[in-house]
Amino acid sequence: MGAKSKSGGGAASKQQRSQSTEEEREEALQAVVLADTFETRFEPFTLEKPRCLLPLANTPIIEYTLEFLANAGVEEVFLYGGAHSDPVEKYINASKWKSPYSPFKSFIFLKSTSTSVGDVMRDLDGKHLITRDFITVSGDVVSNYPIEEALAKHRARRQTDKNAIMTMVLRETNISHRSNPSTAPVFFIDPTKDRCLHYEEIESRPSSESHSNHLTLDPDLLNDFGEIDIRSDLVDTYIDICTPEVLGLWSDSFDYQTPRKQFLYGVLKDYELNGKTIHTHIINDHYAARVQNLKTYDTVTKDAVSRYTYPLCPETNLVPDHTYSLKRGNIYQEQGVLYAKSCIIGGKTVIGQATSLGDHTTVQRTVIGRRCRIGKNVVLDGAYIWDDAVIGDGTEIRHAIVAEGVVVGEKCKIENGALLSYGVKIANGTTIREGMRITRAEREQGPIPSDPKVVGQGGEGYEFFHEEDEDDESDVESVASSGLLYNMTNLSLSNDSISTLSSELSEDSFAQHSRSGSFGTSVSDGDEDDDRIHFHHDAVTSIYDGLRDGLTADVVQLELVGLRMSANASEHQVRRAVITAFLKRVLQLMEPPSSLGASEAVKQVLTKYKDILERIVFDRGEDHESKPDQVDLLLLVQAELVEKSKGETVLLFMAKELYDLETVEEEAFEQWWADERAVASEGLKRVRKQTEPFVEWLASADSEEESEEEESGEEESEEDEE
Repeated sequence: MGAKSKSGGGAASKQQRSQSTEEEREEALQAVVLADTFETRFEPFTLEKPRCLLPLANTPIIEYTLEFLANAGVEEVFLYGGAHSDPVEKYINASKWKSPYSPFKSFIFLKSTSTSVGDVMRDLDGKHLITRDFITVSGDVVSNYPIEEALAKHRARRQTDKNAIMTMVLRETNISHRSNPSTAPVFFIDPTKDRCLHYEEIESRPSSESHSNHLTLDPDLLNDFGEIDIRSDLVDTYIDICTPEVLGLWSDSFDYQTPRKQFLYGVLKDYELNGKTIHTHIINDHYAARVQNLKTYDTVTKDAVSRYTYPLCPETNLVPDHTYSLKRGNIYQEQGVLYAKSCIIGGKTVIGQATSLGDHTTVQRTVIGRRCRIGKNVVLDGAYIWDDAVIGDGTEIRHAIVAEGVVVGEKCKIENGALLSYGVKIANGTTIREGMRITRAEREQGPIPSDPKVVGQGGEGYEFFHEEDEDDESDVESVASSGLLYNMTNLSLSNDSISTLSSELSEDSFAQHSRSGSFGTSVSDGDEDDDRIHFHHDAVTSIYDGLRDGLTADVVQLELVGLRMSANASEHQVRRAVITAFLKRVLQLMEPPSSLGASEAVKQVLTKYKDILERIVFDRGEDHESKPDQVDLLLLVQAELVEKSKGETVLLFMAKELYDLETVEEEAFEQWWADERAVASEGLKRVRKQTEPFVEWLASADSEEESEEEESGEEESEEDEE
């Protein structure tokens, strides 16, 4: 009896475990990764290697995408390799994603003869591998967005409406954000249900009247919906949460090839026939972007180096053998880097293992891979130097990409937007003009001989003429016309680890930045604007860290000068960064564990770092009747304290200490008090109330001095007459 009972219990337990396992499998989140997006924007690099394996901040792009999926809780991954499937499969098989420690329970590599995203989706539908909701994402996405909220809303919506088949994750940004393509997506959204009603793409920067901006919209939409949001300020992340019905719709329409211009547009247009709805989930407090072209390659790299993608930054070391550490000024460096003491390493720079740099070489805003040999007196500015590259003495490379194994000779000049593909060799003294693409890749017709007119005598490579892909869904501007990243403006992102940038976008601290939804927003000087936005964040971080760590004023000032030069920041921007950092430190000292009073906290910071303050005002002395620099300084202090706890008290003691240190003169206080900008809002008026008696005292003291001087002058005059 006992044995029989035991056997029966074991069978029941086994059945329960089987059911439990089946339920877990049904709940497991699946993802489809499109490692090949069937575009030509990264040629000539992608003639030889897949885009997803290209290095972004020295980490293969696919690593960012898979890390995003792992953080999203995905357990089963289906990856389509597309062109160059073999190297992608080889890389994945040797990576952590296929190791026993992989966060994915299942990772299936799929090969097909597909030539478009549509073919991939139809092939996937035919394989019957997708049994529940899944995420689709291209293999070039960088995102720190935790997708749980979007997924929960999608599933809740599905509970009440089985026709809600897809949710698109979109990121809110300013229309002139530097990663916005020339072809801008426009979403018509029902805000009551987050339902996408219509989708269209327009030229955000039309080149002629024939390409003027206009939309074609079914008038019935305006009648059927009481409220419609027309959004041209959304970045399409190409992160979609789908149901299996999505694959069926792809299979039903064999003319669908692209996800947005054809599939999304077609499904929305045919709503009356299929009854299926597509919804949106808009984010504004996390990072998500596709590395969809060379402009966004530059953009996303800068964002990663500037830590907007945190925690997906170089020092996270997504690849197991990476050893990056973060140094002051957003400099990331691996172990085993060698460079001469005379080298100048500027901010926003990444340097890989076993790389060497020669005497008097200058590097700023540049990513250098592993085992690179950089000669003497080299200038690298905004460049991307991939693994095993060799750069000769006296060469200049600005805003260009030098691929793996490239050799650039001595005294060469590689101009903006130039692309040097794998194994290219540039002879000594050669100039590669702006936007040129040089490669050694074989073409269908066979090997192509090197062109000495392009690469110099003894060089190896020929000029590759890029043919734009008509099926590319967005930005089709040539690199030659724009460089890697030009004509892009304000970055409007935020992250838990950094301060919101909305207040950093304006040159004037008192001007309000408003989001524009206009289709024809013009953009200019974008790269400079981007550097200035990043300058404020980087400078505030650098100064504050120096104050907190107790560094000397000279050291803090030296780092500030370096950041200012690299970003070409204005005097106003420097003052703003200094004041923001100083007040941040003052307010911190007033909190536990220090718990200093406002007077003591202000005195401690300003006294030790008085020299920094004196170097940001240039109108001191009797030679300057007008004091614009000092007034600007006081206005910045006032504006920074408007929303701060104890802001009124801190402003009073800041004013007193600035006066005692002779950093700000009496005339400047008078001019500040009379300035219209100082009373432009109720908050500005309120925060300066406690300071009013001090300013009045200064004015009365000044009047008494003038009276005494006049009386003294009169007495001297009387004595002379006698």
